[in-house]
Amino acid sequence: METGIIEAYSKEVAATLLQKYNIFVTSLEEESTKEFFLKKIEFSKKVSKKDLALFFRQLSMMLESGVPVVQSLTSLTAQTNKISFKKAILGISGLIEQGFPLSEAFATYPQIFDNFYINLIKSGEASGKIAKALYYVSDHLEKESDIIAQVRQAMVYPIFVISVLFVVVVIIIVRLIPKIADLIQETGAKPSPFTLIILNFYKFLGNYWWILIITLLLLVVFAIYYFNTKEGNKKYDKVFLKLPLIKEFLKKVFLVRFCSNISSLLIAGVSINKALKITEDTVDNIIYREIVFEIGKKVSEGEKMSQILTRHQDYFPFFVTQMVKVGEETGKLDKVLIEVVNFYQKEIKRSIDLFSALLEPIVIILLGIIITILAISVFSSIYGVVGTI
Repeated sequence: METGIIEAYSKEVAATLLQKYNIFVTSLEEESTKEFFLKKIEFSKKVSKKDLALFFRQLSMMLESGVPVVQSLTSLTAQTNKISFKKAILGISGLIEQGFPLSEAFATYPQIFDNFYINLIKSGEASGKIAKALYYVSDHLEKESDIIAQVRQAMVYPIFVISVLFVVVVIIIVRLIPKIADLIQETGAKPSPFTLIILNFYKFLGNYWWILIITLLLLVVFAIYYFNTKEGNKKYDKVFLKLPLIKEFLKKVFLVRFCSNISSLLIAGVSINKALKITEDTVDNIIYREIVFEIGKKVSEGEKMSQILTRHQDYFPFFVTQMVKVGEETGKLDKVLIEVVNFYQKEIKRSIDLFSALLEPIVIILLGIIITILAISVFSSIYGVVGTI
């Protein structure tokens, strides 16, 4: 057994370097150095898809212009203010200087660069078109980032309104209802049935609030545990895809991701079987993951993808099946899938615009109803008290 010190940017890079020299690592510890404690504090943000898209786009352009890989990575390091991302790029640069292929260097940071990106880069290395492969990765990430941004934008308004409503309700319950209860008790007025319900609810909250909090925490813990199990995760994904208002929208999002992944991999030169396997690993929904697994298995046995998709019309519409069939017959599946992606991206944008347009009046109406109910309970109580004076 040997011990020693190796200089590297991270534990992952150190382990990879040692493996290159046929050294089996049993234990790897970071050497401690005495530093001022504030220097150890790092404020690092998560690397977003937008960050990755910009990184791969710039790296692709620099390599296309003939700039060496190490020099390109060093230049890009200075353009990010995210510490974890900066360290990863420096680590990748160090590995390439050691003679590692670009794909293997990226693979040492799976928390940032997933299997999908690595396989695209590998295909670029095999074909000698690494700059083009990086461009495909960037293009794919930009599409993913656009979808996420559109969904978040649509949710800003309802979240804001619900937050305001919650604050208003809390203020009424905490500040106003107790004063009305005291007033009714002092005057001996008989509250209306509706006001009585509000007062009893307030009394229940005052006496048993801890039971509600404990119950809520237990439900949250149970839900997290159950939905992390295989059975619970499958049930959650299945139910989510059947929700009346959002099921069609979610299906469009999954279709865009599926078609975008397959088309990007096929364009980069990855075989259809391998593309399906990689896509299966990147699908979030377990229902779609099982379908993609079935497609990969049947395709490897010689069956066409379009034939398999016809058996899953609930999740893959007839339009997608027909487009895939055309792509298979013409030998242009990658280009046909890009057309499907473009079509559904427009559909997603239209759905979000419609959702935003309908949501505003619906939320305002609900807000008005709740405020009206609270106002009636307050004013009817005051009216009842005044009537007894």
